[in-house]
Amino acid sequence: MFFSPRNTLSWSLLAATLLFTAIPAASARVSARDQAAADALAARMAAAEKRYQDALVLTANADPKGSTEGDAALEDMEDVLDACIKQKGCQMHTLLATYKRLLKQEVDASQEDGDWEITDPLDDGSDHAALVAGDLPEATRTAQLLNDQRHAFDRMVQYNPAVQAGIRRWLTDMRGSLMDTYENYQYLRADMWPSWERNGLPEALLFGIMAKESTGRVHVSSRAGAAGLMQFMPATGQRFGLGPDGTGFDTRFDPRSVGLASAEYLNERMRAMNNSIEYALAAYNGGEGRAQRIYNENGGGNFWNESVFRAFPSETEDYVPMVIAASWLFLHPKQYGLKFPKINGQPATFRLARPASIYELTICMGNGGTREGFMRALRNLNPRYKADQLLPTGTTLKGNTRMASLYTRHCINGAQADLARTLVAASVEAALIRPSFNGNVAVGDVSTVVTTPPPGVPTTVATGAPKPVEPKARQARDYRIARGDTLGKVAQRYQCDLKTLARANGIKAPRYNVQPGQTIKLESCRK
Repeated sequence: MFFSPRNTLSWSLLAATLLFTAIPAASARVSARDQAAADALAARMAAAEKRYQDALVLTANADPKGSTEGDAALEDMEDVLDACIKQKGCQMHTLLATYKRLLKQEVDASQEDGDWEITDPLDDGSDHAALVAGDLPEATRTAQLLNDQRHAFDRMVQYNPAVQAGIRRWLTDMRGSLMDTYENYQYLRADMWPSWERNGLPEALLFGIMAKESTGRVHVSSRAGAAGLMQFMPATGQRFGLGPDGTGFDTRFDPRSVGLASAEYLNERMRAMNNSIEYALAAYNGGEGRAQRIYNENGGGNFWNESVFRAFPSETEDYVPMVIAASWLFLHPKQYGLKFPKINGQPATFRLARPASIYELTICMGNGGTREGFMRALRNLNPRYKADQLLPTGTTLKGNTRMASLYTRHCINGAQADLARTLVAASVEAALIRPSFNGNVAVGDVSTVVTTPPPGVPTTVATGAPKPVEPKARQARDYRIARGDTLGKVAQRYQCDLKTLARANGIKAPRYNVQPGQTIKLESCRK
């Protein structure tokens, strides 16, 4: 249940109300009119209570309307309390009792549904109690909480100085990447974790691979051609059902498809190499053929034997302990002074009531209690859409319950919606003041003013004014793609025709993929 974004405001109002009512009120007789007004406020509070109860039922049934209705009910109650302060005869203590009871009920319901503050009976204060996906059957969720093998991963890998060195790196210069991965994964968890769970694989391993491969960013691609959250190469992805679908979308960028494919791949590699996570990770990074050959040549010997370890490329020597280190921190954050942020991972969808882009939604939704807002989460959960793509009315987007609520409140109408539209439509070109060339000719006795073009400039027969000509494109020159560049950004910066620029450099539509360090020719560019 996620009405919690309103709770901070609600409890603040409640505290202020309690402070106000702590001042003894002077005894006074209540008129019939005041009593009628007080009774009306009590009736409004009862109606708001009923509305809130109904919202809890909607939320329990995964209906996105539950969040909106719950927030509205709380606003009704706050208005009643505010009015009660000013109304003679209003029984503030009675209304506060209702208000407090409902907020407590919300917290209790949250804990029953596996919300943020769930207490794991197996958590001794040192292990990370991973939240259970909201769509799992109740029996499965209960069994998972009671399963004393939940950290079997600890016994599946070796915790040695190489892993400890990896933990040191994740906790120092790579701490930001680790935290970003955790936040991104919590939004993606409902799409990815169920496939790993069905395949009997540790969730910590999924997190560790994602941390090293993509930091939980769906649209990452490498120069070698690997793509997506788990960086599948085209050929490997094709083996496990990933690649361009009927619409041209590459499903290596789809979290649900990648979750299933990566689970099946890891299981295949582990079965081939005596369930060794280290060898399976080495295959994932350094090639399954090489890993299998090294495994066979060494009789399945311990991955950490020097002869085995040194047989792999240096990239793989770094990769394996770093993935295990990230996985270990996912399970044991408190031992290392690490506190992961609380993220609302409850999935929800919302339908656009008018055209909008992900850029626009990011602005109008605001931060919503997060550190960086919802830009990355919206992109990750809706990978088929570009951030600046105008999506038509009726488009259904994936998000969480908080996003769905913020969209309804701030992105359809109102000041935030208007501001977001204005900012998305803004551009440098619209700010430039361009000179105008006007030739004025007066008739009769009034003097004639004619703008005379410079010698050699062609003029039109009708007006004698300079003839408009197309600006001549500058000679093509090289440009090296910088980090953060897209072909669209380069085209805008140098005033190039995007399609001509793409054709000149053999870059295919519609993705127009470019990589940092790539050199392109600036064809058709005017700057």
